[in-house]
Amino acid sequence: MKKTILAMALVGLFGSPIASQSWAASSLAASASSAMAGLPGDMAPAQHHSAEYRAAVSHEWTVQLLENINKLPEMAAQQARARQLGFELEAASQAVYNPELGLSYVNGPEDTYGIELSQTIDWGDKSGNARSQALLTQQIAQLEMKLERSRLLGDSLSALIEQRLRNKELAFARQQLEYAGTQLEIARQRVAAGDISQAELELMSMELAGNSADYAMAEQAALAADIQVMSLLGAESQSFSDFLPLISIDGFAAVDMQLPALELVYKQVQLAKSQAAVSRSDNSIDPTISLSAERDGDDNKFGIGVSVPLQVRNSYRDVSAAADEAVTVAEQGYLSTERLLKQQHKQFQMSVPRLQERYGDWQQLAFSAGSQAASSLGQQWQLGDISTSDYLQSRRQLSANYLVGLQLETAIYQSWIDWLAVSGQLETFILKLASQAQTQAQTQSGPLAE
Repeated sequence: MKKTILAMALVGLFGSPIASQSWAASSLAASASSAMAGLPGDMAPAQHHSAEYRAAVSHEWTVQLLENINKLPEMAAQQARARQLGFELEAASQAVYNPELGLSYVNGPEDTYGIELSQTIDWGDKSGNARSQALLTQQIAQLEMKLERSRLLGDSLSALIEQRLRNKELAFARQQLEYAGTQLEIARQRVAAGDISQAELELMSMELAGNSADYAMAEQAALAADIQVMSLLGAESQSFSDFLPLISIDGFAAVDMQLPALELVYKQVQLAKSQAAVSRSDNSIDPTISLSAERDGDDNKFGIGVSVPLQVRNSYRDVSAAADEAVTVAEQGYLSTERLLKQQHKQFQMSVPRLQERYGDWQQLAFSAGSQAASSLGQQWQLGDISTSDYLQSRRQLSANYLVGLQLETAIYQSWIDWLAVSGQLETFILKLASQAQTQAQTQSGPLAE
């Protein structure tokens, strides 16, 4: 009996008490399937195509999502930063020292005219070190853009999933409210017929009041979710479809240099080393070679000279030591980030499969026992087989179980999104979905689709 009552939670849509029993039974699979679309393996209803195929080709919404993300100010700033660093790289590729031209004139018994051309030699390879630093800075900016887009995608997907959850809860609360109103009218008829007591009618009235309050709270939660989507994507509504069949820990099994988040901190270590090299080259001894020609009266004179700066008052050793310590700080930061990512990855590997397993258990119960429960509970109360208090308690259990199922689905999404967003892999996944959607659209519009 408890199993039957528990499974009824997945419907919660009873319409009129007698005429709608068959409708409620047929609605179970649709309601549960809508809430639980994308369950892996044999827990989902059989279809002509695999769940992965159906999910992959139905994600046109990803194209719109990427367009919305690219329009955000955060991404515009990142793109401007990338252009800025491109100019800085070009600037760093130029020579450090330009030649210098000097002219002189001395007024005397015999006027003296002179011309001198000098060139400082980049002995410390300032240009090469600056170019290396600019290139690393540009690479870091590209990785930061990738991580920023991945973060924005994670926030947006979380908001869309939350919006979807709240809208489902709102629809469920509305159906429960309408059903409770219908049942209250039936309860009044039964009181008039002497079938139930006035106290039981009051219980039904209290149930309706509780459903009304639940609906009001669900409405406010749905409104807050809509506002969150609008604040992130600049649009009140954004199409979204399930991709639960594609959620897996496969393909994300290692924390190595291929991971954008770890590659970023590794590049930062390289940048610190490059900055240390730049610091040393900036304070290096670069000689200047000069050629001169002078006419003194009727005499022509030619000369060559070399000048070398003397690091007597300042050897710049402390500057180099500080740069070396910055490298040590960057290296320790890399190790710290690597350890943190490994911990987060371990949690990802352990949580997602377990959530999917619990989710599968929940859905299996819905498909195996829900239809039978949907066709019996309301009728049993009307026939007097169960008391009003037991009937109301059962309905509350059913509602709680349905909402728990939605929470499980959301938890799977969130655990998966959190890891892919922080590690920088979410953008690649969404781009893949968008590419599959575009390919499918082109296939359907081609000659074979006709």
